[in-house]
Amino acid sequence: MATRFALMIVPAAADDERTHFTDTFRSVDPKAPALSIGELSTQRGDGIFESIGVIDGHPQQVDAHLARLANSAAICELPLPNIAQWRQAIAEVVLHAERGESVVKLILSRGVEHGPMPTAWATLAPAPDFSAPRERGIRVVTLDRGYDSGVPERAPWLLLGAKTLSYAVNMAALREAHRRGADDAIFVTTDGFVLEAPTANLIVRQGDTFVTPAPTGGILHGTTQLAAFDYLAQQGFETRYEVIPTDSLAHVDAAWLVSSIRLAAPITAIDSVPIPADPALTHALNAYLLTPHD
Repeated sequence: MATRFALMIVPAAADDERTHFTDTFRSVDPKAPALSIGELSTQRGDGIFESIGVIDGHPQQVDAHLARLANSAAICELPLPNIAQWRQAIAEVVLHAERGESVVKLILSRGVEHGPMPTAWATLAPAPDFSAPRERGIRVVTLDRGYDSGVPERAPWLLLGAKTLSYAVNMAALREAHRRGADDAIFVTTDGFVLEAPTANLIVRQGDTFVTPAPTGGILHGTTQLAAFDYLAQQGFETRYEVIPTDSLAHVDAAWLVSSIRLAAPITAIDSVPIPADPALTHALNAYLLTPHD
């Protein structure tokens, strides 16, 4: 059986200048109970997380993931994570990784109700086999996210732009996509602009230019999207962050959903409209994303 590992973390203050945090870690049986019944992550989804792809024991884009964890904590008014501590926790967890693809999850919750401090932990597990969607592609549908493009600025209490544990809406969107005969969904605003997928970012090709929706308050800045843009720039392509009208999706030259674990999944149809594929570029992009790098 593939390796699974779990590490409980006693969160250190963000300004704790220690260089070693091993005394704040405690390994636990990943199959055994470890959280209190009063834990707010399970009661209310009141917390944040990151999923980090691990290739042959090497965690990918650690700096970008930790920066996003800190940003999510700030948006949710959680104590800011001590980056050095979390970096050491990742290193401790990936010591148990086997060859191939794994996933590390970092979780920071508000803790036990009325408790004195947050709860934090990290886990390691085998990554699902995503070879089929990477090679054959996916069909997607657009789904109304229920708000217009100005909501993130008008209503910051909706926590848009934070990677929170409250994923019930995202999972409901995936179920709706499956009901419509698709594999995934792309959220769009009520005033006609593209956001992101429930668990991925969108990249579209327009000629030799690759575009992703601008990471405003309503869109997570994807770590895999950043890595993909690095690769595309190395190949001489232009990359841009832009506002993308929903009705332009039917006219793109290619499109992908990208995420830390699935990596780059080419889109073959949007709302039943066929989308051109680029198998050679998809293969090269995933080969790059599967190469251990920071």
